[in-house]
This record gives sequence, C-alpha cells and structure tokens, in this order.
Amino acid sequence: MTGIALIVILAFSIVFLYPVLKRKPAEVEHTARYDVQMKRLWSAAQTSMRDHKPLRAEKALLTILKFDEKNAAAYNRLGILYAKEQKFDEAIECFEIAQSLDNNPSSLHNVGLIYLETGSYEKAAMAFEQAIELENDVAARYIALAKAYERLGQSKAAVEALERAYDLDHSANTLRLILAIHESTGDAAALADTTARIEQQIAEATRNTNRRTKRPATTTRRI
Repeated sequence: MTGIALIVILAFSIVFLYPVLKRKPAEVEHTARYDVQMKRLWSAAQTSMRDHKPLRAEKALLTILKFDEKNAAAYNRLGILYAKEQKFDEAIECFEIAQSLDNNPSSLHNVGLIYLETGSYEKAAMAFEQAIELENDVAARYIALAKAYERLGQSKAAVEALERAYDLDHSANTLRLILAIHESTGDAAALADTTARIEQQIAEATRNTNRRTKRPATTTRRI
C-alpha cells in the first residue's frame, strides 16, 4: 500500500509541476522580448528628444510607463521633456513621482529648477536643500540653491552656498557669481576681496597654460 501511495503522490506531483516546467522556456522568451521592447522604447525616446520630436518622445515614455508604472527613470525623463515644453505642472508631477519611487537627488534638483523658473523660490530652495542632503558634492546644486536664496533676498546665504560650490569646482565663474552679489549689496570690502581672488585665479591659470606650452624640446642622441 505504501508503494502505491508513493506512486499516486508522484503522479500528482508530475501533473501539477509539468505545466510550471513547461512554462519556463516561454517565460524566458517573454522576458527576452520584454527587454528588447523596452530597449527599443528607450532608444526611441532618447532619439526623439535629441531630434526635438517631443510627441514621439512622450509616446515612447508613456508606453514604457504602461508596462512598468514604477519606472522612476522614465518619469524623470518625462518630467524633463515637459519642462522643455514649459508644461511645468506636468513636469513637477513627474519629478515628484520619480522621487517617491527612487530617492534620487536629480529628481529633487529638477523639481527645484521648475520652482525657480515659476517663481516659487521657497519651494525651490527647499528642493535644492533636500537634494544636497542626499548628494553634497555637486557644485551645480549649491549654485542653484544660491539663486533661490538670492531671489528670496537672502544674500548672505546665497554667498555661503556659492562658496561651497567654489570649494568643489574652483571655477572663476562661481567667483563671478559671488562678485555680482557683492555688487548688488554694495559691500565694498567683499567686492575688492572677490575681485582679487578672480585675478589671482586667472593669473594662475595663465601660468599653468604657459608651463604646458613651453615644454623642453627633446634632443636626438647620435650613436
């Protein structure tokens, strides 16, 4: 009896497992087709955005989201597309969804840029601050934050943000942004100091360029 019971159990196992085993090749094939289709859609979206064909790009991105509604990258890219088309409400919604799916500083930064463009300076500053909390080694985030602070009339905070940016990029352009704020506030001492810093950096850059161009000529040894 025990032998018969084992045979019956084995038979039932085969009956129930066979469809699963049979589906595996089909599932693999389905996954492969899905991957290929998604790559084609991403390629179509990127090509369309590059070629300034927003409707095609939007269609491709929306199709991606139809198959994968939690694709944060697609929402982020769609937000960029809407921002370029000045559809700011749609852009903010896309960036916020992307942020909820993936705690990404780029999404927060993009939201901040939209708020900055539309005059919501407090929201812009908050978005940039949150982005910096997640990623504090990108100069562009501090520069954007400085713009929001400046629009809010917070000149001191704007200069501090730009100084943080300068620590990261050592760019004379960042120093010029600082200079512009000091010019607007009429701070003569800070204006003179920043001007001297710019001149010093330009002089150093010139010396470095001259060193690279004045390399010693190589001599050919005769044997």
